[in-house]
Amino acid sequence: MKIKIDKWLSTGTPWIWLNAGAVAISIVMVVGLLLILVARGMTHFWPSDVMQAIYTPPVSSSEPLSTQIIGEFVERESVIAQQLISSGIPVDPAQEYYDRQLLKLGNRDLTGADFSWVLTDFISGIEYPEHLVVLERREWGNFYGFLREVREGGETVDSADSPDQADTNLWLEFTERLQRALSLHDEIYRIENLEIGQINYGMERLRLEQRRLELNGQDSIEAIADINARRTVLESEYESLQDNLLDLYSQINRDSALFGSANDRETEIEIADIVRAYQPNKMNLLAKIGGYFSKLGEFLTDDPREANTEGGIFPAIFGTVMMVMLMSVFVTPFGVVAAVYLREYAQQGFITRAVRIAVNNLAGVPSIVYGVFGLGFFIYILGGEIDQLFYPEALPAPTFGTPGLLWASITLALLTVPVVIVATEEGLARIPRSVREGSLALGATKFETLWRVVLPMASPAMMTGLILAVARAAGEVAPLMLVGVVKLAPSLPLDGNYPYLHLEQKFMHLGFHIYDVGFQSPNIEAARPLVFATALLLVIVIALLNFSAVALRNHLREKYKSLDV
Repeated sequence: MKIKIDKWLSTGTPWIWLNAGAVAISIVMVVGLLLILVARGMTHFWPSDVMQAIYTPPVSSSEPLSTQIIGEFVERESVIAQQLISSGIPVDPAQEYYDRQLLKLGNRDLTGADFSWVLTDFISGIEYPEHLVVLERREWGNFYGFLREVREGGETVDSADSPDQADTNLWLEFTERLQRALSLHDEIYRIENLEIGQINYGMERLRLEQRRLELNGQDSIEAIADINARRTVLESEYESLQDNLLDLYSQINRDSALFGSANDRETEIEIADIVRAYQPNKMNLLAKIGGYFSKLGEFLTDDPREANTEGGIFPAIFGTVMMVMLMSVFVTPFGVVAAVYLREYAQQGFITRAVRIAVNNLAGVPSIVYGVFGLGFFIYILGGEIDQLFYPEALPAPTFGTPGLLWASITLALLTVPVVIVATEEGLARIPRSVREGSLALGATKFETLWRVVLPMASPAMMTGLILAVARAAGEVAPLMLVGVVKLAPSLPLDGNYPYLHLEQKFMHLGFHIYDVGFQSPNIEAARPLVFATALLLVIVIALLNFSAVALRNHLREKYKSLDV
């Protein structure tokens, strides 16, 4: 029996099954993680039905106090009765478990909290009124209630015949005014962030130009007069835009609406403060699918609001992709050049072996160490010297002597360059010596052999190193916290102002956004689904970047397949 087992082990079959099982378990874990992210994140954008009910919580007094609740179901869990009793809730200890629900009640400006746990056994009179309205606001989160009146300049334009009945004409009047307010808001946003932003940028450049002339002793009367003339033109354009803005603000603040919420409370809401309004209980499946993709599109293309717990994450997506692309531009040539020197030119001795050991060890250095190095060397030393040499007119305000996109990209390039060096060296080592000798025998120089024969054949290995570098860099957070990433930076580093790509600007990043929303948010319950959605999006972005690099690698592999051995 022992001989049979030894023979079976010597065939290697157990290790094949062991490896296959490990791969299968890894795939199941990855798929399970993705399913959790999809289930917990992407369902957040579905316009769920909103219930209205009576909640009579258990109290110590003989007469329980009933209250009306209007909210959206979030999750359900079972709790031990003793846990509720220890929390001061007088439930019957004879019932071992109680079921409770987490409801999103919204109306934070009225109640002070968005979410509340309620015991299912004490909910009664559940209904789903068709005319119940959900408002997504620019501030104070969601609002749940009933539309009572539409007002213009404080005067009632239209009102509901009864507080408990739907009024189609009133709803149409409200939605028309909401669309008007949204159009005005887009126009205001365009003027403030694009046109006035360009003027402010031009004014700042004129200020720096005048300061530069003063430092160089070239501030002649003619030069200063030319700057003042250009400044006057910009100021005139600014005043014209300001007048236009005042007119738009007077128009957008004209309309308001009166809403009734739970327990017959009424509040007046400016229509300009509303982002989206819908009646979820009245929507059919097709309408809900349209609402779902509308909210998902806002998440992907809009700026964040409400301390990053509402709105979109487009600046974080843009910042992540831009940083990875810049990092790839920096890391690829440096990694390839270092690998070519170590493999093709350096004498294979003790020093070369020590350098290879050092490169391999660099791959294991904690990423936060690179962040500290980037902050101390790139920003304070290198960036400070750049400011002294090229931007003295802006001092003491730093230009490159502060965290920004450039230093974040270079820091991550430094972090991932060992991966590119090792992968490229392995690719160069795979090329037979006979290929090099054949090229040299045909009269090519060593550099021509390297450039026209060796590097093209090793290009798939270079792309493999780049893929690994992108996969690691795109998810890094710790070093970025020190060298450029911030909580909120709606101004993109790529715009229409010269020099168009602003490498000195701070930026947002999906990884840091997950950390900030998940651990620094003042509203944890509201932020939780966005953490899952953003994490899924980060995985998708990394996968797309990797797939692009894999496609390029496969193309190169097919192109030079005839040279491969």
